[in-house]
Amino acid sequence: MRRTALLAGAALAAWPFVEPQLPVLRRVRVPVLPSGRRPLLVLHLSDLHLLARQRRRASWVQALARHAPDLVVSTGDHLSALDALPLLTEVVRSFDCPGVFVPGNNDYYSPVRPRPLDYLRGGSVERRTPDVPWQEVAAGLGGAGWTDLTHRRLHLPDLDLTLTGTDDAHLRRDRYATVRGPVEGLALGVTHTPQSRLLDAFAADGHALVLAGHTHGGQLRLPGAGPLLTNCDLPRSRARGLTRDGRGWLHVSAGLGTSPYAPVRFCCRPEATLVALVPG
Repeated sequence: MRRTALLAGAALAAWPFVEPQLPVLRRVRVPVLPSGRRPLLVLHLSDLHLLARQRRRASWVQALARHAPDLVVSTGDHLSALDALPLLTEVVRSFDCPGVFVPGNNDYYSPVRPRPLDYLRGGSVERRTPDVPWQEVAAGLGGAGWTDLTHRRLHLPDLDLTLTGTDDAHLRRDRYATVRGPVEGLALGVTHTPQSRLLDAFAADGHALVLAGHTHGGQLRLPGAGPLLTNCDLPRSRARGLTRDGRGWLHVSAGLGTSPYAPVRFCCRPEATLVALVPG
């Protein structure tokens, strides 16, 4: 009995280091299209935090191309080290469809060893000089075929879809006013951190759905209680997955990676999501 308890305890202690290696593809349906219109399939990626050695993670994402999405949207935190950029561009080139991206906070700041007290206070923004050459990363993604959506509104006529993107609100780099204005037809908002002020702005202009990341779904979740922390100002119940309130639909991806200094997850597997836009 004692040995069984010890083995069970060891397995439980090890599981948070195993779970990050078990990505899952999730599927959600969002009823935002007019009746009779063909559904659109959007692959939502976020928070890859890719390292050059993580070819298994990259291969898993590349294999998602078999689902033939109409569009790929990446909501930031692409790399944990610049030498992973060639691997990231390999991933991008695997998809035979349009792709768009916006930056996250770790696209400007390389990961640092966390201080537990800071994390428990809510992950305050580190005040240091950006040390990741994001423009180089963005140029690499652009050269591989994806479009930088930062503070840009883009219409895709083949999909009859409008996209509006912003820089990261966690770093207070979002400048929605530069792209503000009513949208016509189906429109999606794209950002990294799902702050309330951005959700209000997207909704006011008529965006039916906002795609975001950053939260890692809490990364550590307690059964029945949800995430311990979310690093945004939304209720914890909205830190992962598809939700809706008076402002409209929101999908927050729990992401595919972690900081290299905190490579753990609990009750929150890494994920990508196929978001099916369907008639409502």
